[in-house]
Amino acid sequence: MLPDGWHLTQDVDDFLAGAGDFLRSRPALHNTPLTDIERLRTRRTTGHDAEAAVFGRLASGGQVRAILYLTPHGRLGLTPLSPEQTDALAAHLGGLGLSPAHVIADHDTAGAFAESWQRHTGAASLPFWRTHLYRLGTLTPPLPRPEGRGRVVGVRDRDQVVRWCREFCVDVGEQPSIGLIDAGNWDDSRFGDRHFTFWETPDGTPASMAAATSLVGGMVRVDPVYTPARLRGHGYAGAVTAEASRAALAAGATDVVLFTDPGNPTSNALYRRIGYVHVADFAGHRFSYDAPQAG
Repeated sequence: MLPDGWHLTQDVDDFLAGAGDFLRSRPALHNTPLTDIERLRTRRTTGHDAEAAVFGRLASGGQVRAILYLTPHGRLGLTPLSPEQTDALAAHLGGLGLSPAHVIADHDTAGAFAESWQRHTGAASLPFWRTHLYRLGTLTPPLPRPEGRGRVVGVRDRDQVVRWCREFCVDVGEQPSIGLIDAGNWDDSRFGDRHFTFWETPDGTPASMAAATSLVGGMVRVDPVYTPARLRGHGYAGAVTAEASRAALAAGATDVVLFTDPGNPTSNALYRRIGYVHVADFAGHRFSYDAPQAG
């Protein structure tokens, strides 16, 4: 039995042996840790830098209560923590000399950790991401259904997929992914291991695209969904999202989730119409270590 407190390791297999059941216990809420940690595990097996990542379990009463992971690029991911727990964690990580570039977590945990991190290290924080998490309830394909059909993307569609993912990143301001795509590092981008579906018009022209993660812990995340501006307003996004969601269910997913922009009421209403239900809000805070310390 682990003693109470945080237990850190760089051995992803050892971490998953102790924390895997906890992560799989709430696959919708834990969707980002599930996919991020699986990607780190896979990269390690192919000789990449997963061994530089840090993984942590918070134990209490012999049970895992929360986890963290810090990627080689400085992304700190957290499952829900109380303000007291985030403060203790900030003190612990600061004492170890770790310096995350940003934190991603549910809205309350991310905000509490950012405040604690600034208090313990003097690092300034800036919110850079906020989102709604939706989980699929009963899939309800949109009606009327737009003309055309869904099609699983093949190798011959790679150039189209890369171009549309870049356009999506420009629309949402996702600069790191743009940099990786422009440098030819598609496989290292967050899209490199996704499964893509097109919605095609009757003449075979792709009109919209949805991607999905591989099944992990019973969960599939649909991300991103993109329709070029000139083709919006015809129902293609709803149709392709329904197709990708149906494929996830057919693959055995018990939880199909997606993130939405709280500032886009059109997309939020669209996902609700096809059966997605709001679960939680998430946020990201970026840290700056060259700002003068408060006080």
